Amino acid sequence: MSRRTARSGRPARPARAAVCPCGLPEAYEACCGRFHSGSAVAPTAEALMRSRYSAFVRGDAGYLMRTWHPRTRPAVLDLDPGTRWTGLEILATAEGSAFHSTGVVEFRASYRGGSLRERSRFERVDGAWVYVDGEFPDAA
Repeated sequence: MSRRTARSGRPARPARAAVCPCGLPEAYEACCGRFHSGSAVAPTAEALMRSRYSAFVRGDAGYLMRTWHPRTRPAVLDLDPGTRWTGLEILATAEGSAFHSTGVVEFRASYRGGSLRERSRFERVDGAWVYVDGEFPDAA
């Protein structure tokens, strides 16, 4: 027996998986969700940056802390539940591939009411990419 919608009598479409907040055209679970759950690690600095953006969108402070360099990680991370992130744009990358030990990703993260531009530095610690710190170039 097939499921039918109440209005049209046509078969109901299967529920579509939520698109990942990081901006890539994949479902969250197949994209950043696998990094958040711990079933995979980000293979590049850019992938880690995208997954961290998605963690901000989803309010996942635990993931943000786990992927922050131990040398620069704050003792506590308080996320503002009122911030509504609306999009991510990668502006530039340098190094940060599977063949590098450091990388830089410059991005613009938009939120309701404005945007944030950051040039983030990443390093590998025990083989995994982690966020070190960032600088905020003048908005352009």
